[in-house]
Amino acid sequence: MNLAPDINELLARARADLRIGVPIVLCADGVGALVLAVETADEARLAGLRDAGETVLTITARRAETLKARAYDGDLARIALPSDATLNWVQAVADPKDDLSAPMKGPLKTLRDGESALHRLSIWLTKSARLLPAVLVTFVDNARALAAQEHLTVIDAEAAGSITEMQTRLTDVVHARVPIEVSENTRLHVFRPEDGSEEHYAVEVGRPARDKPVLTRLHSACFTGDLIGSLKCDCGPQLRAALAQMGAEGAGILLYLNQEGRGIGLANKMRAYSLQDQGFDTVEANHRLGFEDDERDFRVGSEILKALGFGQIRLLTNNPAKIEMMERTGISVVERVPLIVGENAHNHDYLAVKAKKSGHML
Repeated sequence: MNLAPDINELLARARADLRIGVPIVLCADGVGALVLAVETADEARLAGLRDAGETVLTITARRAETLKARAYDGDLARIALPSDATLNWVQAVADPKDDLSAPMKGPLKTLRDGESALHRLSIWLTKSARLLPAVLVTFVDNARALAAQEHLTVIDAEAAGSITEMQTRLTDVVHARVPIEVSENTRLHVFRPEDGSEEHYAVEVGRPARDKPVLTRLHSACFTGDLIGSLKCDCGPQLRAALAQMGAEGAGILLYLNQEGRGIGLANKMRAYSLQDQGFDTVEANHRLGFEDDERDFRVGSEILKALGFGQIRLLTNNPAKIEMMERTGISVVERVPLIVGENAHNHDYLAVKAKKSGHML
């Protein structure tokens, strides 16, 4: 009998636990740690972690830079939790919403010695769960026994380490004809990742030849722009313009990738919008939240194109990172087709930042 979950399935379970505020256990080289996401933590579980041992608050180097805390581990900082730290204090360190109105008291003491591999895996898990990248970590003895006692998910860090840098495999679950405004001859393909994350979609307009470059758009989901017509970005106009051009040419592939907010999720994107209302630009807002400029993985698009039988594309984009990733993963970009639409008074500065800081060709 082989019913036990594999490492991908365990990681999906761990992400779900973190999202609802349940701790998980990470194990490596005979040591184990309790891990709790700061965003979803409550007072009782914070107290439980502190009762179990010395608890450390881990944040990314981006967030540490905002707080003027030293990130001795390079990409992250481990903050010693003060003895009188409350849940409100912990969450205020992780969430920048009140940084300007209530500046942090410091300095924060960050740890220089000790291992950080389990902390790094913890941050990766919270990011992939679309939570704020901040975790509470407590090393404990007999971690597996404790996990069994408390019914907690256990992740072997060595097994998980090989997953974090890999591109998860996608399955073409189903496709069906969906006539749309620009072309009645359209099919929608649904691709499901094996790691339990969000599904992605391919809109196949017409019947594009597989042996010729296909007009292609890699479009990241944007609830605000695509669905409700937000004027803060150019996503909605780009989506509609790309489909219109494919309809006019009679063929094309639009990949709709569920990587909202440059890969940080809708809730974090709204947090970034709130910071923008405080005067920060889109890149600065991401950094204050603890994220990089862009957390998306365009390898997803490459895998879908290959699954559909395409190896050459004419890419509708202003983003050089998309071109680079397609070429690096074996998709030949024979032409970049500019897609410059949707500028207005509300997103003028946003587009300027995309050009200046992210290299977009506008």
